[in-house]
Amino acid sequence: MNSQPLGMGSLLLAEPEPINARSQMAIARYNHILNQAPLKNEERAELLFQRGMLYDSVGLAGLARYDYSQALELKPDMAEAYNSIGIHHIQQMDFNQAYEAFDSTLDINPEYDFAILNRGIALYYGGRPELAVSDIDAFYQIDRNDPYRVLWAYIVNMKVSKEVAQDQLVQALKELNNEQWATKIVEFYLGKATEADVIARLLEDVKSQKQLNDRLCEAYFYLGKFNSLNGNKVKASNYFKLALSTNVYEYVEHRYARLELSRLRTQDIN
Repeated sequence: MNSQPLGMGSLLLAEPEPINARSQMAIARYNHILNQAPLKNEERAELLFQRGMLYDSVGLAGLARYDYSQALELKPDMAEAYNSIGIHHIQQMDFNQAYEAFDSTLDINPEYDFAILNRGIALYYGGRPELAVSDIDAFYQIDRNDPYRVLWAYIVNMKVSKEVAQDQLVQALKELNNEQWATKIVEFYLGKATEADVIARLLEDVKSQKQLNDRLCEAYFYLGKFNSLNGNKVKASNYFKLALSTNVYEYVEHRYARLELSRLRTQDIN
Protein backbone atom coordinates (compact mmCIF):
# COMPACT_ATOMS: atom_id res chain seq x y z
CA MET A 1 0.00 0.00 0.00
CA ASN A 2 1.52 3.28 -1.07
CA SER A 3 -0.77 5.61 0.84
CA GLN A 4 0.71 8.20 3.14
CA PRO A 5 -0.92 8.83 6.52
CA LEU A 6 -3.31 11.73 6.75
CA GLY A 7 -2.26 13.68 9.83
CA MET A 8 -4.69 15.60 12.01
CA GLY A 9 -3.37 18.84 10.57
CA SER A 10 -4.49 17.70 7.12
CA LEU A 11 -7.96 16.53 8.14
CA LEU A 12 -10.93 18.43 6.82
CA LEU A 13 -13.45 18.66 9.64
CA ALA A 14 -17.12 18.95 8.84
CA GLU A 15 -19.28 21.79 10.04
CA PRO A 16 -22.06 19.58 11.44
CA GLU A 17 -25.19 19.78 9.33
CA PRO A 18 -27.81 21.89 11.17
CA ILE A 19 -31.32 20.55 11.62
CA ASN A 20 -33.17 21.64 8.51
CA ALA A 21 -35.80 24.26 9.32
CA ARG A 22 -37.90 23.19 6.33
CA SER A 23 -37.90 19.61 7.62
CA GLN A 24 -39.07 20.81 11.02
CA MET A 25 -41.90 22.81 9.44
CA ALA A 26 -42.87 19.82 7.30
CA ILE A 27 -43.02 17.61 10.40
CA ALA A 28 -45.28 20.19 12.05
CA ARG A 29 -47.59 20.15 9.02
CA TYR A 30 -47.75 16.35 9.04
CA ASN A 31 -48.52 16.44 12.77
CA HIS A 32 -51.43 18.82 12.14
CA ILE A 33 -52.86 16.79 9.26
CA LEU A 34 -52.53 13.47 11.09
CA ASN A 35 -54.20 14.88 14.20
CA GLN A 36 -56.94 16.89 12.53
CA ALA A 37 -57.84 15.56 9.09
CA PRO A 38 -60.24 12.66 8.38
CA LEU A 39 -58.02 10.21 6.53
CA LYS A 40 -58.39 6.80 4.94
CA ASN A 41 -56.01 4.15 6.23
CA GLU A 42 -53.90 4.25 3.06
CA GLU A 43 -53.63 8.04 3.22
CA ARG A 44 -52.69 7.97 6.90
CA ALA A 45 -50.10 5.27 6.26
CA GLU A 46 -48.47 7.32 3.51
CA LEU A 47 -48.33 10.42 5.72
CA LEU A 48 -46.86 8.41 8.60
CA PHE A 49 -44.21 7.02 6.28
CA GLN A 50 -43.34 10.49 4.96
CA ARG A 51 -43.13 11.87 8.51
CA GLY A 52 -40.94 8.92 9.46
CA MET A 53 -38.57 9.79 6.60
CA LEU A 54 -38.39 13.35 7.89
CA TYR A 55 -37.71 12.15 11.44
CA ASP A 56 -34.90 10.00 10.05
CA SER A 57 -33.43 12.97 8.19
CA VAL A 58 -33.08 14.96 11.41
CA GLY A 59 -31.77 12.07 13.52
CA LEU A 60 -34.94 11.20 15.45
CA ALA A 61 -34.61 7.47 14.89
CA GLY A 62 -37.04 6.29 17.56
CA LEU A 63 -39.87 8.46 16.25
CA ALA A 64 -39.10 7.39 12.68
CA ARG A 65 -39.21 3.71 13.61
CA TYR A 66 -42.56 4.20 15.39
CA ASP A 67 -44.07 5.90 12.34
CA TYR A 68 -42.91 3.13 10.01
CA SER A 69 -44.46 0.53 12.32
CA GLN A 70 -47.75 2.44 12.44
CA ALA A 71 -47.74 2.83 8.66
CA LEU A 72 -47.33 -0.93 8.21
CA GLU A 73 -50.22 -1.67 10.56
CA LEU A 74 -52.44 0.46 8.33
CA LYS A 75 -50.95 -0.64 5.00
CA PRO A 76 -49.16 -4.00 5.26
CA ASP A 77 -48.06 -3.94 1.60
CA MET A 78 -45.94 -0.78 1.89
CA ALA A 79 -42.56 -1.93 0.57
CA GLU A 80 -40.82 1.35 1.39
CA ALA A 81 -41.79 1.16 5.06
CA TYR A 82 -40.48 -2.41 5.36
CA ASN A 83 -37.21 -1.30 3.81
CA SER A 84 -36.87 1.67 6.15
CA ILE A 85 -37.69 -0.27 9.29
CA GLY A 86 -35.26 -2.98 8.16
CA ILE A 87 -32.44 -0.43 8.16
CA HIS A 88 -33.33 0.44 11.75
CA HIS A 89 -33.18 -3.24 12.68
CA ILE A 90 -29.65 -3.42 11.25
CA GLN A 91 -28.62 -0.41 13.30
CA GLN A 92 -30.04 -2.10 16.40
CA MET A 93 -28.30 -5.35 15.37
CA ASP A 94 -31.66 -7.14 15.25
CA PHE A 95 -30.59 -9.04 12.16
CA ASN A 96 -33.33 -11.68 11.99
CA GLN A 97 -35.96 -8.94 12.01
CA ALA A 98 -33.95 -7.06 9.38
CA TYR A 99 -33.91 -10.09 7.08
CA GLU A 100 -37.67 -10.46 7.45
CA ALA A 101 -38.24 -6.79 6.69
CA PHE A 102 -36.17 -6.83 3.51
CA ASP A 103 -37.69 -10.14 2.42
CA SER A 104 -41.10 -8.51 2.82
CA THR A 105 -39.98 -5.50 0.77
CA LEU A 106 -38.79 -7.72 -2.06
CA ASP A 107 -41.89 -9.95 -1.90
CA ILE A 108 -43.99 -6.84 -2.48
CA ASN A 109 -41.62 -5.20 -4.98
CA PRO A 110 -38.90 -7.47 -6.43
CA GLU A 111 -37.45 -4.47 -8.32
CA TYR A 112 -36.67 -2.53 -5.12
CA ASP A 113 -32.90 -2.64 -5.64
CA PHE A 114 -31.93 -0.81 -2.44
CA ALA A 115 -33.68 -3.52 -0.43
CA ILE A 116 -31.32 -5.97 -2.13
CA LEU A 117 -28.38 -3.83 -0.96
CA ASN A 118 -29.77 -3.49 2.55
CA ARG A 119 -30.48 -7.21 2.90
CA GLY A 120 -26.91 -7.87 1.77
CA ILE A 121 -25.61 -5.43 4.37
CA ALA A 122 -27.77 -7.07 7.04
CA LEU A 123 -26.38 -10.49 6.12
CA TYR A 124 -22.84 -9.08 6.16
CA TYR A 125 -23.16 -7.52 9.61
CA GLY A 126 -25.15 -10.53 10.80
CA GLY A 127 -22.18 -12.82 10.14
CA ARG A 128 -23.53 -14.50 7.00
CA PRO A 129 -21.16 -13.12 4.32
CA GLU A 130 -21.57 -16.05 1.88
CA LEU A 131 -25.28 -15.19 1.58
CA ALA A 132 -24.52 -11.46 1.54
CA VAL A 133 -22.32 -11.83 -1.55
CA SER A 134 -25.27 -12.89 -3.70
CA ASP A 135 -27.30 -9.78 -2.81
CA ILE A 136 -24.41 -7.34 -3.00
CA ASP A 137 -23.22 -8.67 -6.35
CA ALA A 138 -26.78 -8.49 -7.71
CA PHE A 139 -26.99 -4.86 -6.55
CA TYR A 140 -23.64 -4.10 -8.20
CA GLN A 141 -24.70 -5.64 -11.53
CA ILE A 142 -27.66 -3.23 -11.72
CA ASP A 143 -25.24 -0.30 -12.13
CA ARG A 144 -21.60 -1.24 -12.66
CA ASN A 145 -20.65 2.45 -13.03
CA ASP A 146 -21.50 3.31 -9.42
CA PRO A 147 -18.38 3.47 -7.20
CA TYR A 148 -20.43 2.96 -4.03
CA ARG A 149 -21.77 -0.35 -5.35
CA VAL A 150 -18.19 -1.32 -6.19
CA LEU A 151 -17.05 -0.50 -2.66
CA TRP A 152 -19.81 -2.49 -0.97
CA ALA A 153 -19.14 -5.46 -3.25
CA TYR A 154 -15.49 -5.32 -2.23
CA ILE A 155 -16.24 -4.95 1.49
CA VAL A 156 -18.58 -7.94 1.54
CA ASN A 157 -16.44 -10.12 -0.73
CA MET A 158 -13.43 -9.49 1.51
CA LYS A 159 -15.19 -11.57 4.18
CA VAL A 160 -15.34 -14.54 1.83
CA SER A 161 -12.17 -14.33 -0.28
CA LYS A 162 -9.61 -11.53 -0.16
CA GLU A 163 -8.10 -12.63 -3.45
CA VAL A 164 -11.43 -12.64 -5.28
CA ALA A 165 -12.39 -9.28 -3.74
CA GLN A 166 -9.13 -7.71 -4.85
CA ASP A 167 -9.35 -9.12 -8.38
CA GLN A 168 -12.94 -7.95 -8.75
CA LEU A 169 -12.00 -4.47 -7.52
CA VAL A 170 -9.24 -4.19 -10.11
CA GLN A 171 -11.68 -5.11 -12.88
CA ALA A 172 -14.46 -2.90 -11.51
CA LEU A 173 -12.24 0.19 -11.50
CA LYS A 174 -11.83 -0.11 -15.27
CA GLU A 175 -15.56 0.50 -15.74
CA LEU A 176 -15.83 3.51 -13.45
CA ASN A 177 -16.05 7.10 -14.63
CA ASN A 178 -13.24 9.31 -13.31
CA GLU A 179 -15.66 12.23 -13.27
CA GLN A 180 -17.38 10.66 -10.28
CA TRP A 181 -15.41 11.87 -7.27
CA ALA A 182 -15.91 8.63 -5.31
CA THR A 183 -13.93 6.73 -7.95
CA LYS A 184 -10.93 8.15 -6.08
CA ILE A 185 -11.94 6.07 -3.04
CA VAL A 186 -11.81 2.92 -5.16
CA GLU A 187 -8.36 3.96 -6.39
CA PHE A 188 -7.32 4.43 -2.76
CA TYR A 189 -8.49 0.93 -1.89
CA LEU A 190 -6.22 -0.36 -4.67
CA GLY A 191 -3.20 1.66 -3.52
CA LYS A 192 -3.42 4.04 -6.49
CA ALA A 193 -4.22 7.11 -4.35
CA THR A 194 -3.58 8.41 -0.85
CA GLU A 195 -6.03 9.46 1.82
CA ALA A 196 -5.04 13.06 1.09
CA ASP A 197 -5.89 12.48 -2.59
CA VAL A 198 -9.38 11.36 -1.59
CA ILE A 199 -9.94 14.51 0.47
CA ALA A 200 -8.58 16.73 -2.31
CA ARG A 201 -10.83 15.07 -4.89
CA LEU A 202 -13.99 15.42 -2.84
CA LEU A 203 -13.39 19.17 -2.58
CA GLU A 204 -13.54 19.61 -6.34
CA ASP A 205 -16.71 21.27 -7.70
CA VAL A 206 -18.33 21.51 -4.27
CA LYS A 207 -21.19 23.99 -4.51
CA SER A 208 -22.47 24.11 -0.92
CA GLN A 209 -21.75 23.21 2.67
CA LYS A 210 -24.43 20.51 2.42
CA GLN A 211 -22.70 18.89 -0.55
CA LEU A 212 -19.37 19.05 1.27
CA ASN A 213 -20.83 17.38 4.36
CA ASP A 214 -22.42 14.67 2.22
CA ARG A 215 -19.08 13.87 0.60
CA LEU A 216 -17.18 13.99 3.87
CA CYS A 217 -19.64 11.56 5.42
CA GLU A 218 -19.09 9.13 2.57
CA ALA A 219 -15.32 9.56 2.38
CA TYR A 220 -14.70 9.19 6.10
CA PHE A 221 -16.89 6.09 6.33
CA TYR A 222 -15.04 4.30 3.53
CA LEU A 223 -11.64 5.43 4.82
CA GLY A 224 -12.70 4.08 8.19
CA LYS A 225 -13.84 0.82 6.67
CA PHE A 226 -10.55 0.42 4.80
CA ASN A 227 -8.58 0.89 8.01
CA SER A 228 -10.88 -1.49 9.87
CA LEU A 229 -10.39 -4.17 7.22
CA ASN A 230 -6.64 -3.73 7.58
CA GLY A 231 -6.60 -3.92 11.37
CA ASN A 232 -5.99 -0.21 12.07
CA LYS A 233 -8.65 0.03 14.75
CA VAL A 234 -7.77 3.41 16.24
CA LYS A 235 -7.59 5.13 12.88
CA ALA A 236 -10.78 3.40 11.73
CA SER A 237 -12.57 4.53 14.88
CA ASN A 238 -11.52 8.13 14.31
CA TYR A 239 -12.77 8.08 10.74
CA PHE A 240 -16.14 6.62 11.73
CA LYS A 241 -16.50 9.34 14.37
CA LEU A 242 -15.70 11.94 11.69
CA ALA A 243 -18.42 10.46 9.48
CA LEU A 244 -20.89 10.75 12.36
CA SER A 245 -19.84 14.35 13.01
CA THR A 246 -21.33 15.43 9.68
CA ASN A 247 -24.91 14.83 10.92
CA VAL A 248 -25.90 13.51 7.47
CA TYR A 249 -28.34 11.15 9.15
CA GLU A 250 -30.08 9.81 6.05
CA TYR A 251 -26.92 8.50 4.37
CA VAL A 252 -26.19 4.79 4.61
CA GLU A 253 -22.61 5.69 5.57
CA HIS A 254 -23.78 7.70 8.58
CA ARG A 255 -26.26 5.00 9.59
CA TYR A 256 -23.63 2.29 9.73
CA ALA A 257 -20.69 4.32 11.09
CA ARG A 258 -22.03 3.92 14.63
CA LEU A 259 -22.53 0.19 14.07
CA GLU A 260 -18.93 -0.04 12.90
CA LEU A 261 -17.78 1.73 16.07
CA SER A 262 -19.74 -0.75 18.18
CA ARG A 263 -18.12 -3.65 16.34
CA LEU A 264 -14.66 -2.19 16.91
CA ARG A 265 -15.36 -1.83 20.65
CA THR A 266 -16.63 -5.42 20.82
CA GLN A 267 -13.43 -6.63 19.18
CA ASP A 268 -11.43 -4.75 21.80
CA ILE A 269 -13.45 -6.36 24.60
CA ASN A 270 -13.09 -9.83 23.14
